[in-house]
Amino acid sequence: MSSEVETSRDISEFERRQTFLDFARHDKHGDTTLCLFSSLHVYLNNTAHSAAMNMAIDEALLEQAVVPSIRFYRWHFPALSIGYFGRFAGVASYAGTRDLVRRWTGGGIVFHANDLTYSIVIPVNDAAFGESSTSIYEKVHRALVDALSVSGKRAVVAGGVDPGAIAVATRAAVSAGSYSCFANPVRADVMIDGRKVAGAAQRRTRSGLLQQGSIQGVDPDSGLAERFAEALSANCSERKMNEEILSRARELAQRKYGTNSWLRRR
Repeated sequence: MSSEVETSRDISEFERRQTFLDFARHDKHGDTTLCLFSSLHVYLNNTAHSAAMNMAIDEALLEQAVVPSIRFYRWHFPALSIGYFGRFAGVASYAGTRDLVRRWTGGGIVFHANDLTYSIVIPVNDAAFGESSTSIYEKVHRALVDALSVSGKRAVVAGGVDPGAIAVATRAAVSAGSYSCFANPVRADVMIDGRKVAGAAQRRTRSGLLQQGSIQGVDPDSGLAERFAEALSANCSERKMNEEILSRARELAQRKYGTNSWLRRR
């Protein structure tokens, strides 16, 4: 990903978001025991980045996070991301039309353009990190279903698929470069009218857990991001990306995610 400068939205938009986050912090009527996180840093900046820079910011956040965070991001160009175990041959034909990048997380092929893309970082010292990856995956998606329901979407968390399907899907991504995440729903994905609208992939390290997810077929400017954050924690606080994280991300983009050796490693 290239070196890009974070910019903020206009003042009225910032005030609207801050009012929402203040409400989420001080609302005492919700059942906070259902929230996954006791507190959550929220990155809502609307700056579009290259595919490599988006992946690099996520890894930089994982390295430095001390509090759980969620980051919502956009793509400078229509992009396509493949899972860590995916084969480049399966996406090579898109090289001229899409900004291609290999994720650090697993899973299959995801097309990015107008989707609402997010990453969640859980540092190793947070209580949620001790839960199983499957439990975190499902709880995050249940929070998303709650957020979607506010706008009248009849979303559900898929529960009728073999619990081992996540592992099966990951193996499929290794053996078949054409594996498409949104054509192959698995347990705990988010569905609307039988169609998968949200899926995610994870990676655990000694620093914590990274979950990268995509929500398809929604209006990114509908307020879903704020509602999603609120459903994850009753104590949300908006943050701006600091220069230390951005500097580290630029380094990772240049040395890792933006290189042919990383993209074509399989």
